[in-house]
Amino acid sequence: MNTPEFHKLETLRFPLVNKLYKDHYPAGKAKRDEIIWVGEQNGTLIAAVRFKVIEESQLLTGMVVHSQHRRKNIASQFLYHLSEQLELYPCYCFALYELEGFYQRNGFITIDSSELPHPLQQRFERYSSGKKLVPMLYKNGS
Repeated sequence: MNTPEFHKLETLRFPLVNKLYKDHYPAGKAKRDEIIWVGEQNGTLIAAVRFKVIEESQLLTGMVVHSQHRRKNIASQFLYHLSEQLELYPCYCFALYELEGFYQRNGFITIDSSELPHPLQQRFERYSSGKKLVPMLYKNGS
């Protein structure tokens, strides 16, 4: 089995990333104004993540790994290869409670929602309605 390659999504392949979301993370859907990175193995998309630039910060959202490739350290490898993107602007994520430890092991710190930039505070309030989300900030490169 080959090592996955991680790179920004080419515009022509946009429909393929939404198929990955539909099949493996139905709540996620890529939008053309987002920065999208993918993981690819043997010519097949096996992972994706999106970044929404919001004023002077960015929100990492919608990280998905193909169900047949989970529990193989792909998500951690992916985040490692995203360091350039993660360090462009302060990078936040709203992690599911059960994934807080994963993100901590990969360079994120848990913060209080009051520490989020104002536009992200509003999103956090909307997104966390009915879900146990944890606001986090990427600090590995700082």
